[in-house]
Amino acid sequence: MTDSVLPPRLPARVRLGQYPTPLQHLARLSKQLQGPQIYVKRDDQTGLASGGNKTRKLEFILAEALAQGCDHLVTLGGPQSNHCRQTAAAAAALGLGCSVVLRGDPPRQRLGNLLLDELLGAHVHWAGSRTRDAVAEEVVELLRASGRRPYFVPLGGSTGLGALGYVVAMREALAQLAEWRLDIDVMVVGSSSAGTQAGLVLGAALTAYPGKILGISIDAPAPELANTVTRIALEAARLLGPEAAAALLRVQVNADYLGGGYAVVGALERDALRTVAQTEGLLLDPVYTGRAFGGLMDLIRQRVIGKGQRVLFWHTGGAAALSAFTEDL
Repeated sequence: MTDSVLPPRLPARVRLGQYPTPLQHLARLSKQLQGPQIYVKRDDQTGLASGGNKTRKLEFILAEALAQGCDHLVTLGGPQSNHCRQTAAAAAALGLGCSVVLRGDPPRQRLGNLLLDELLGAHVHWAGSRTRDAVAEEVVELLRASGRRPYFVPLGGSTGLGALGYVVAMREALAQLAEWRLDIDVMVVGSSSAGTQAGLVLGAALTAYPGKILGISIDAPAPELANTVTRIALEAARLLGPEAAAALLRVQVNADYLGGGYAVVGALERDALRTVAQTEGLLLDPVYTGRAFGGLMDLIRQRVIGKGQRVLFWHTGGAAALSAFTEDL
């Protein structure tokens, strides 16, 4: 994808990550699975406080925040939110305050992303029995009352503006694949708040990428996830102008691997984490990439993804949370 393929109306962006992130061929695992050749786009190496996919989204979202004179970020997530960790890191790098609202009550120990949130200077608020949205609204109002200028970053940074990070990421990946002289039949990504998949889907439409973008659902039924991906992709397209709005979106999701629910580690995730770590020295995370890669391995074993195909897995990060899942793993 060349610069000329992107519409000229790309919004402002503040650079937070280190790009391009590497491509990696999982040669030993591909041989072990007796399936397609598997490659990984290492977005766990974006470089912001251990990296991850939220970095790309925040580059566009926080450019808007700075343009509005923001001096404090407020966001929300689960107790081991990768998004909250990267938002806290971005706030520190930009000299902003940060408050994160986490689901439920504080755990006995500060491990994983929760420890990093605090090291990065974030003010951590626990929602308890209340909704995170209600607590976040309260935090925003208290900050305004104290004279601060807060900016609310939605869950996962999954807005049309945030999804533009993965429109740009698709351009980056296709340029790398062209250098490798490599055609990819299927790109696989874990999909939850859906902004990453939405950006990839829009990027694929803008570049006429002929392969599939398959989102493996982490926590939502297939129709719900497909609707969310489509909505966010269309929001992003409108930001780019009429050329993008007319693009044909191909949204494909698989919700066969929801297991016990969000952040509940089961046999699928344990097998994926241990197999990839012990075969390739590559760490996945228990919530997103562990579930998504476990789904990919099952699709390969079932021959849904054929032996002659080439697969690119988007590693969206999250290994920083591993220590909080010791008992589950």
